[in-house]
Amino acid sequence: MFIIDDDSQVRAAIRAVLEDAGMLVEDHADAKAFLDAYRPGGEGCVLVDARLPGMDGLELLDRFRAAGHRLPTIMITGHGDVRMVVQAMKAGAVDFIEKPVSRDDLLASIGRALERARDSSKRLAWHDSAANSIAGLTERQREVMDRVLAGHPSKNIAADLGISQRTVENHRAAVMRKTGAASLPALARLALAAAAGAQP
Repeated sequence: MFIIDDDSQVRAAIRAVLEDAGMLVEDHADAKAFLDAYRPGGEGCVLVDARLPGMDGLELLDRFRAAGHRLPTIMITGHGDVRMVVQAMKAGAVDFIEKPVSRDDLLASIGRALERARDSSKRLAWHDSAANSIAGLTERQREVMDRVLAGHPSKNIAADLGISQRTVENHRAAVMRKTGAASLPALARLALAAAAGAQP
């Protein structure tokens, strides 16, 4: 497991959880140190803070993928927003978790990331399930969802679509209910998985 975070206390806390779960851990204070030290090969997972000094987490993801590395990557942040989640997923992150993260949530996220990396049929099943969830939305709900995931506030969405803000909120609630997404980051993961599943 590779941890990249400029906060030494966060690195130490995550390292303790992962080592307690029997994992081998390497940690770095910045993206450059990680890239300089990284040697491909074997199974693993990268946990990277979104906001790092110098090269940030998104740039690291872009460089890591451009170099052909395929380790699953989880983006961690204390200041997440929907736009950042979408950018992280498009850059190749398999999950996005917000600080403070509980031990169970962290281990569950790593477990999902490793499982998806290992098993392409499970990845396809996840795409299919996500696509089915999105397919259950009405056209208007999809329009609202797309604008929410682009980071637009309800007031702007209402003006764009010529509907009331209350109607936008009702559509947002319906989208969350129909997709089973518990949060906006979860909805972003679902929408991106559905889109990836639709590509050849």
